[in-house]
Amino acid sequence: MRRLLVLVALAAAAPAVAPARAPAAASGFRTPSGNIHCQYISEPRFLRCDMLRIENSPPPKPSSCEFDYGQYFGLTTRGAGRRLCVSDTAANPSSPVLGYDQSFKRGGYVCRSRTTYLRCTNARGHGFQLSRARQTVF
Repeated sequence: MRRLLVLVALAAAAPAVAPARAPAAASGFRTPSGNIHCQYISEPRFLRCDMLRIENSPPPKPSSCEFDYGQYFGLTTRGAGRRLCVSDTAANPSSPVLGYDQSFKRGGYVCRSRTTYLRCTNARGHGFQLSRARQTVF
């Protein structure tokens, strides 16, 4: 009985915890080679694509970046594509494959898979084009 009273007292003294917000909906894909993995986040809308391997040398890592840089790309709904400084990965081997000559369309973004590259754009025409040999942001 004494133990039950202590537990009840502790529970009553604990601060109220607000319910956690549901995570933003995410969906993604990977290219047939498995080298590029992309995730679309619905809130706030953002597209991220990570490359597992590249054959060229990326630009130098900015001094403000403490994490991985060079093979990670992001795109907002309005701005230009950019390389990202990240400490995690968008790679998910269970994501569906976006076949060559197919498109992924979500939230104003369009990604087109080709045999030699992946090109993703937002509604304003900004984006990135990715291949092992070359990565371009625009």
